[in-house]
Amino acid sequence: MITLKNIHRNFQVGDQLVHALDDVNLTISAGEYLSIMGPSGSGKSTLLNLLGLLDRPSAGSYHLNGRDVTSLSDIEQAQVRNQEIGFVFQMFHLVPRLTAAENVELPLILAGIEPAQRHAQVEAVMQELHISDRSHHKPDQLSGGQRQRVAIARATINQPKILLADEPTGNLDRKSGQDVIHLLEDLNRRGITLIMVTHDAEIGQRAQRQLHMMDGAITHEQSA
Repeated sequence: MITLKNIHRNFQVGDQLVHALDDVNLTISAGEYLSIMGPSGSGKSTLLNLLGLLDRPSAGSYHLNGRDVTSLSDIEQAQVRNQEIGFVFQMFHLVPRLTAAENVELPLILAGIEPAQRHAQVEAVMQELHISDRSHHKPDQLSGGQRQRVAIARATINQPKILLADEPTGNLDRKSGQDVIHLLEDLNRRGITLIMVTHDAEIGQRAQRQLHMMDGAITHEQSA
């Protein structure tokens, strides 16, 4: 499903060239549950952004389902993101002025889905994630766990093949964090490829496959 070959990502910081990713080679199969761990600044989030087509490599190639997505235009990459990739972030990234249901509906609007179908899909996914009673609440009226459930609903409303989670429990208490991890793992059991960045070794070790990064490179990997 995913193949990265000789990926580099460099940033110019003043007069210094920073190698955020340094010759990364990686293959991820459909349906895998993968965690990416390492200290701050090791390149975890840069790698996740690149996998999510939120960033482009300075060198190397990224093939998704046999297609070189690094050669796509910005518009074409956006289409791939909307159709095939879902995102869950530490800070939730919900739109404050929209209700929970309206936040979940956004990807369907971008995909051009008709209103009646949108509303039915939103209602179904919010019921499945046990947040239908919060449909008309805005993000500041929700707990952290509820906001992350809304974010997961939004990330999965288009039934993506890949779900990218960047520190999804970072702003949650332990119980809410465990609930979120169980939700993500249930989605993986249904066939979604789950790729998660985490600082929490206990959470990272739950993944079937664990990558460890340092200084922009994958230093080693292990399987559960």
